Amino acid sequence: MSEPSPVQGGAANFRQALAVYKDWRMLRLALLGLISGFPWVLIGSALSLWLKEEGLSRTTIGWAGLIFAVYAFNFLWAPLVDRIQIPYLTQRLGHRRAWIVSLQLVILASLGVWSVSDPSANLQGVILVGLIIAIASATQDITIDALRIEQIGQRESNVMAAGAAVAVMGWWTGYKLGGVAALTVAQGFQDAGVTHYWQATFLVLGLVVIFCNIALIFVPEPSSSQRADIQRTAQRRLQAQWGHAGVFAVLLSWLGTTLLSPLASFFRKNGFAIALAILGFVFLFKIGEAFLGRMSLIFYKEIGFSKTDIALYSKGLGWVTTVVFTLAGSLFAVRVGLIRAMFLAGILMALTNLLFSFLAWSGKSEWFFALAVVMDDLTGAFATVVFVAFISMLVDRTYTATQYALLASVGTAGRTLFASWSGAMVDWLDGDWGLFFVITALMVLPSLWCLWAIRRQLAALLTGAQVQIFRKSPS
Repeated sequence: MSEPSPVQGGAANFRQALAVYKDWRMLRLALLGLISGFPWVLIGSALSLWLKEEGLSRTTIGWAGLIFAVYAFNFLWAPLVDRIQIPYLTQRLGHRRAWIVSLQLVILASLGVWSVSDPSANLQGVILVGLIIAIASATQDITIDALRIEQIGQRESNVMAAGAAVAVMGWWTGYKLGGVAALTVAQGFQDAGVTHYWQATFLVLGLVVIFCNIALIFVPEPSSSQRADIQRTAQRRLQAQWGHAGVFAVLLSWLGTTLLSPLASFFRKNGFAIALAILGFVFLFKIGEAFLGRMSLIFYKEIGFSKTDIALYSKGLGWVTTVVFTLAGSLFAVRVGLIRAMFLAGILMALTNLLFSFLAWSGKSEWFFALAVVMDDLTGAFATVVFVAFISMLVDRTYTATQYALLASVGTAGRTLFASWSGAMVDWLDGDWGLFFVITALMVLPSLWCLWAIRRQLAALLTGAQVQIFRKSPS
């Protein structure tokens, strides 16, 4: 069976697709995406360059990226985030916002610790603080994703598709413009003769965290009482089926309804073999992109670009292209269909990585650098928005937070666990960046094989469930 055909109707359908972006909820989703993306500046761009300029090796920097691995396991504590209330704050801010604010405060305190730290004297301490930021960020992502989905009605599939694109644009805004701020401020402090310019930069970045907490107040949170009632009812039903009472029975029924039920629902909905193939695809899809991303700033520095150059081309120009092509990518996926869009995204990511090989072989060239960055952001934006929609398509709304966290974590596991070898691979290749980027281009092929193997089954599942994430709902 072939994939559901895309919406027909030409320009009129594009106007209808664009109209949904006028919904005021899109601003809220953009803000949530920004809050989610900004911590990656801290533990990615800022930390990598900080360690590089302190004289640490590529291998060390690559292994330091293992702190991203916590994103691969946040589904394990997603049920806790979904049910445990934060004292004092939950009653005043709501369940989701209370968690976000609490975790933002942890990130803010961590930046304060970094501002008085020295990686050359206490590398373990600096990495530990980075790990704390990563844990806080990965945990807040659970709540942010749930709050994002809950802003939209269950039957508003067209709004959900647009919301996924806007949330991705917000994420890239937090990551790209946050990166511009971090690199520009660090360069400014360095040019001004500040000895510990990165430490001073972290204090400035703390102001962004404070701004995000203030802006979060303007994102309303739907009542969680109904969800809590459903969870308690399911737990009592499971406990009654077992016919046991007491603390141990309550604990087992709680674990069953919050962790095992969402997992069982995913395999029951898709079938065991198809579910495993889906997980394989999600795990493998962005490994090559992650290898490139982990070492990209190191590569830029080694071929002669300054922090200002990187901020301009990779972050500033990259943000513009990312925002534009995230929107364009979502509209394009409407026309070609989601599964075809996933294949196209994978091929484009591989071809883009080859551009960096040519840059490595040709030497420093600003115009080629700009081209490679634009193409990387174009394909990255397209792949991300389609990937987010793909995951959202697979989620059972009965278990939104836990299932989304599970699928997102599987995708992150591939990017973080394997990409931690990126620096060691460059060293093993004796600094042959061109060959390194060729290898990263080939890494997408196993994921596309997984998707090809189940393309017809996925299409059948979509048709049978009438899931239309990237198609206009019938009136």
